[in-house]
Amino acid sequence: MAGASTVQNSSLSKLQSLHGIFAIHKKKGPTSADVLNILKKTLLKEAGVTNFNPRKRKQPFKIGHGGTLDSNASGVLVVGIGEGTKMLTTMLAGSKKYTAFGELGKATDTLDVTGNVVEEKSYDHITKEAFEEKMKQFTGEIMQVPPLYSALKKDGKRMSVLLKQGQEVEAKPARPVTVYNLSLEDFSPPLFTIDVECGGGFYVRSLIDDLGKALSSCAHIKELTRTKQGQFTLEEHALKEDRWTLTDISQALQPCPVPADSEKNAKKAKSKHNTTTSESKGGAGDQNSD
Repeated sequence: MAGASTVQNSSLSKLQSLHGIFAIHKKKGPTSADVLNILKKTLLKEAGVTNFNPRKRKQPFKIGHGGTLDSNASGVLVVGIGEGTKMLTTMLAGSKKYTAFGELGKATDTLDVTGNVVEEKSYDHITKEAFEEKMKQFTGEIMQVPPLYSALKKDGKRMSVLLKQGQEVEAKPARPVTVYNLSLEDFSPPLFTIDVECGGGFYVRSLIDDLGKALSSCAHIKELTRTKQGQFTLEEHALKEDRWTLTDISQALQPCPVPADSEKNAKKAKSKHNTTTSESKGGAGDQNSD
């Protein structure tokens, strides 16, 4: 029992000593928040904490993500841990790369495959050359209207949640966004694949919808993968779920400066764990002697 307690305290101390950012591979299906909770539970379980309640205000350690991925999307999700959570705003502003697999001729209310089809139009007139020519209009500094189904909020609630509750929601005004590069990787009507490199606040779903309209048709996203966010790429840096361990994360972590008060608190916590461990050992030893 004493040995198990020592390992548990050591693992929890190691978890609480992690400060920085790293990337994980988000699968298609769960929301970014769901993935973060799964990651948190996995790490706490390894650290020996089993009574995890994500709704409690006081948590054993801080964790957050920079840049929401839709539930239907997969790819790089940057995570901040400890003091690294304060670095996430820079990840939101940094450049990102996506691969989008879309379909011409059908528009949905969510602008992706999860929504209901609200419009169908012919796409036979669209050639590869015409598609690539229209893409030029969406490169550089452009104005973009965010999708109604998004993480953006109205009166403190997500617009997507309000819509699902049957409430009417007005579109947010167009805002400036940046597209650094846009390329057509495959064109097999009605299907197509594009690669996008963009700045913060950009919605690929809106881009595909706008492209469809610009081509006198309509379109929606079938699959979306974030292949790069800031310095993190999907192939080189994003940890898959089987590598969500203290060891793998420690090795992948891009550390950040830790304020003096945080170091003091960490030492205090470590001292407390050591005291608990010593008491456990003493108790076990006394019982064994009896």
